[in-house]
Parts: sequence; C-alpha cells; structure tokens
Amino acid sequence: MRNGNEALDQIVEKSTLDADFRQNLLADPKATICKELGVTLPDSMTVKIHESDMQTVHLALPPAMDLTDEQLEAVAAGLCCCGW
Repeated sequence: MRNGNEALDQIVEKSTLDADFRQNLLADPKATICKELGVTLPDSMTVKIHESDMQTVHLALPPAMDLTDEQLEAVAAGLCCCGW
C-alpha cells in the first residue's frame, strides 16, 4: 500500500505526462483520483485541484487538528495528506 505522498506523486506525475488524465483530473478530481488509485474517498471529502502557473503560487495548509472520526480514519488509511 502506498502512502499519501506516494499517491500524490503518482497523480502529479501522470498529470504531467497524460493530457487526457490531466483534463479529467481538472474536471472531476475526486472520481479521477479514486479510479487511478483504486480507492474510495468519503462522500464528505472534497478534492480541489489547483493548476499552477508562473504568476500564482498555491500553498496547502495541513488540516486543523479538529478532524472528524471519518477524516481521522481516512488519514490513518493513508488516503488523505496535506497535499490534497
């Protein structure tokens, strides 16, 4: 089983090599990630993709420590990390 960082690396790498995958990721990130990684993300989880350019910097902050039981379970399973 890969950890969250490895999964994120896999998604980012494929998005740079496969234009169709990148478009699917931008259009429906949650479904695309679930299909690519073979995982199910909780309905309560939202996935947002930000496409960087030379004028914009995106900074992802780690989640606040007041996670729900469902979120803690996802983190423990390696399905959620600070990068997404």
